Amino acid sequence: MKKVMKLSVLVTLLVSLLVACSNGKTTTSGNNASSSQNVNNKELTIYTALEDDQIQAYLETFKQAHSDVKINIVRDSTGIITAKLLAEKDNPQADIVWGLAATSLLVLNQNNMLEPYAPKGVERVIPEFKDMANPPTWVGIDAWETAFVVNTKELEKRNLAIPRSYEDLIKPEYKGLITMPNPAASGTGFLTVSALIQLMGKDNAWTYMDKLHKNIGMYTQSGSKPSKLAGTGEYPIGVSFGYRGIVEKKGGAPVEVVFPKEGSGWDVEANSLMKKDSVKPIAKEFLDWAISDEVMKEYNKNYAIVSVKSGDSKIPEGYEKDPVKQLIKNDLNTMSNEREGILEEWQKRYDSKNEAK
Repeated sequence: MKKVMKLSVLVTLLVSLLVACSNGKTTTSGNNASSSQNVNNKELTIYTALEDDQIQAYLETFKQAHSDVKINIVRDSTGIITAKLLAEKDNPQADIVWGLAATSLLVLNQNNMLEPYAPKGVERVIPEFKDMANPPTWVGIDAWETAFVVNTKELEKRNLAIPRSYEDLIKPEYKGLITMPNPAASGTGFLTVSALIQLMGKDNAWTYMDKLHKNIGMYTQSGSKPSKLAGTGEYPIGVSFGYRGIVEKKGGAPVEVVFPKEGSGWDVEANSLMKKDSVKPIAKEFLDWAISDEVMKEYNKNYAIVSVKSGDSKIPEGYEKDPVKQLIKNDLNTMSNEREGILEEWQKRYDSKNEAK
């Protein structure tokens, strides 16, 4: 992504994504800069930050078509996967990255770690959901966004109102009742912090987060854990993301999923081919499949906004009626460039309440 997104353009494109009824023809394109000779094309190592309970459902159709391929999944939170990839820069172990935050992939690309590749059908992916280079170094599959997951029974016991905004979260009555993800470990944590900075400006955002810190019981190491803690009532307010809160509610937890009235921070779950001495052909086949119609339908079961236009696109139960309007104006490229400095400042201020690793 080479330019700042204009909100009007983003809204137009994403709305068309949700309601469009046409599919373009697919074409095959790619890059063969790295040798693919003499490689084990029957084994694929995939690094991902997708949710554990999504991965196997998503993989089903790929496994059916490639039953002879051994798939090694390395799964963790966004920050941990990003740090692992950076640590392995000189000896990359992953063949591909599947479903990692675009802001993290931009960091990898700045370190010359990604192999450009245009998967089959990439022309169908809306422009704001892929690298603008040709061929692209990353291609998105869906977007996820900040939400509050609130245990209604626990707040009722305390005679407290459900928070509806970021400003509500700093009210003194919520002291010790809130968890949110550590942005150094969690993509959800980072997109929420970056949203506050973009909504308020840096100085005001840090002042706000100083106040929020007083109400935080713990910063978790994953974006989904605040939802789970809200579901059990251990910490009745979890700053998390929409999908995980909706799963908790469907599972019977007494929670309400609240999308903050100021707007939700968001990022794109995206895929990349890792730059290696030998690139496996099966890795490119996987990336072709990863934006195909069959798996897009699976992504759309969990997320309201997916990256490929389809007449079958829908808004899953539990999301806002117009999820596009809920998204803040978001400059992914700038946030990626400033990521390291933001995380250093955040850890300096708030590390004392981090969950033990």
